[in-house]
Amino acid sequence: MTRNRFAIALALIVVVPFAIGCRSSGAKHEKADPLMKLSAAESLSHGKELMAREKWASARKYLMHAFEVEPNSASGREALLLVADSLYNQGGSQNLIQAEAKYRDFLNRFPTSERAPYVQFHIGASLAGRVERPDRDQNVTRSALAAFEEVVRLYPTSDMVDKAKEQIAAMRSKLGEHEYQVARFYLRYGIPIAAVNRLTYLVAAYPEYTPKDKVYYYLGTGYDRMHKDKEAAEWFQKLRDEFPQSEFVSEIPSSVMAKASEEKATAPPASGAGNSGPGGR
Repeated sequence: MTRNRFAIALALIVVVPFAIGCRSSGAKHEKADPLMKLSAAESLSHGKELMAREKWASARKYLMHAFEVEPNSASGREALLLVADSLYNQGGSQNLIQAEAKYRDFLNRFPTSERAPYVQFHIGASLAGRVERPDRDQNVTRSALAAFEEVVRLYPTSDMVDKAKEQIAAMRSKLGEHEYQVARFYLRYGIPIAAVNRLTYLVAAYPEYTPKDKVYYYLGTGYDRMHKDKEAAEWFQKLRDEFPQSEFVSEIPSSVMAKASEEKATAPPASGAGNSGPGGR
């Protein structure tokens, strides 16, 4: 009997402090995290106040809680979108990656939302903020371009279309510059045929690429290094005709133009009914 009482007393010594400790720990946790007591609407309100003060990380805690409490309510939808906005506004590569994911999550959950054009545009903007330099890989640029094109395709009457078109032009310009930089690399390392191929593609794929004078000059240079005088002279002449004030005009090798003129002067006349042009054949 005495032995049983001793065992019970010993158990109480072990269990009671443990139970008190758990209760105390739970109380402390509840006291330390008042966020858990807030409704979705209350948490959303706190998050929006912090967003207005640009406290992005602090705002996200309240916004995420609002979304998790009522994910399909109006408060929950707004909170999820604001989570994405907070990451986008905070900036930085990792935050932009997460922002893109949150925007995509929003569209997947609420594809018919009236905010869909805004969200699609910011998917593109989250990608555009991570675009590499023109001499680096441009996969992110292509993805951004595709995202902006989706705004125009899916929401043609949206007020986001004009902004999307501006970004489409910017992304295409970056892709054009990438082709130019790669071509210059090939020329520097003595691979003119590869340079000519890239520049020819640039002219065809990105006709709006504005600094065309340098493209024409390096196309002429590439053909010159391939010993194709006729093609080189044609691009150099195009440079002279379209951009007479360009700094590249003075760099045109006179020997190429002189040789092309000689070949043209000594070429036999085309046969056929007195017609000397290409159409006389």
